[in-house]
Amino acid sequence: MSYNFNQMRNIRQTNINIHRDAWVEVSISNLEHNIKEIKKNIPSGTKLLGVVKADAYGHGAAMLCPTILASGVDMLGVASIDEGVDLRQSKIKCDILVLGAVPVWAIETAIQNDITISVFTLEHLKACENAYKRTGIKPKVHIKIDTGMNRIGVRTEDAIEFIKKVQASDFIDLKGIFTHLASAEESDLTKIQIDKWNKVLDNINTDGLLLHILNTAGTICYSGLRNSNMNRIGISLYGLYPDFPSDIEFKKPNLKQLISLKGRIINIHKAHKNEGISYCHTFIANEEKTIATVPLGYADGVPRKLSNKIKGVLNGVEVPQVGNITMDQMMFDITGVSANAGDVITLLDEDHPIDDWARILETINYELTCRLKVRLPRVYTRG
Repeated sequence: MSYNFNQMRNIRQTNINIHRDAWVEVSISNLEHNIKEIKKNIPSGTKLLGVVKADAYGHGAAMLCPTILASGVDMLGVASIDEGVDLRQSKIKCDILVLGAVPVWAIETAIQNDITISVFTLEHLKACENAYKRTGIKPKVHIKIDTGMNRIGVRTEDAIEFIKKVQASDFIDLKGIFTHLASAEESDLTKIQIDKWNKVLDNINTDGLLLHILNTAGTICYSGLRNSNMNRIGISLYGLYPDFPSDIEFKKPNLKQLISLKGRIINIHKAHKNEGISYCHTFIANEEKTIATVPLGYADGVPRKLSNKIKGVLNGVEVPQVGNITMDQMMFDITGVSANAGDVITLLDEDHPIDDWARILETINYELTCRLKVRLPRVYTRG
């Protein structure tokens, strides 16, 4: 299946009926914009792998993948075979690579669904041989090298022998080799990993193989490396930035956040002076307050530790969230703002980035977007 950009522009908007007064909006236009921005920093001829694991970091992989592919991304990366199978069931036909470890007993499922797997142990190779004998189809694989992440992968001192063993195999279809940068924001550590990578690849025949070491931060800061003909882009697809090194020059792309979080007011009432709001009364009204309740809570992915620390926007006015965020609801102080039940309070959008929440929680934006997917409907918009 080919993904024509002009065709996708016409069909990638959904108007769905939702049965909650809280939802996530995802901008298809911003996704297209981000890919154009990222491609400005990539040498001609370099392929792109779009990372859509964890349901596209909480944005909805099945809906976004056609636009990602129509915008010039060549293949997709997922964390597990199940995620790859889900994409196949959604009629996604491009090459899909499982970036994580694959259980040996699941290799036949990968073969049956034309999904490429990562290999890095002799056990993997034996399982690939057994799967080939049973199916008559060579498993497609990329070899994962551990250059310093210390998570998964064949160690660099063993990598040359391992790669040559796979290349000599008559039961494996070797498609590529890759590694993962542990701290792309630290140029010294990154240089060590790049050096280890080159020492391996300089000693093998890489003709026809996809070679990928650069993630989003690497793509922005180190693009154009030798022994690299494909870049992996993840968080930047969704308009969010990773950390960057402070000691090198690079051009930061102008990314736009895809995700917005909104909820409708379901109740407005008065809280009198000295009355507490929500569990444990962590907010006490210092005067009569007008309180609006919105059906969003920590079960929807809004962390309870944000209580009393964030704001929403109501009819163009910023309003503070007050009291503990509960499982299903939260309250806002809308004193002095003209509003009615049914009006929308926006918690996140381009002007109110999820990075603000990440700073409060001392975590990363990746973690928070992945949380916003448990119960919230998705509405896909353009423009």
